[in-house]
Amino acid sequence: MSHDRLGYMANQIGRFFQSQKPETAVAAIEDHLRKFWDPRMRRAIVAQLADGKVELDPLVRQAVERLDRA
Repeated sequence: MSHDRLGYMANQIGRFFQSQKPETAVAAIEDHLRKFWDPRMRRAIVAQLADGKVELDPLVRQAVERLDRA
């Protein structure tokens, strides 16, 4: 899947949770990505972020960075 599409999808998830407190939103975004995204999609967005190929909203960026740590 293209980096544009993954970034768009991730940012859409982030917008859903943006009304929550930042730490709660980051945890909820990370949880959603773990539960509903295929492992290949998660690996791809982590790699795209590391390579600077995707633009993510700040809370989404934090959630994707947390995916990479676990």
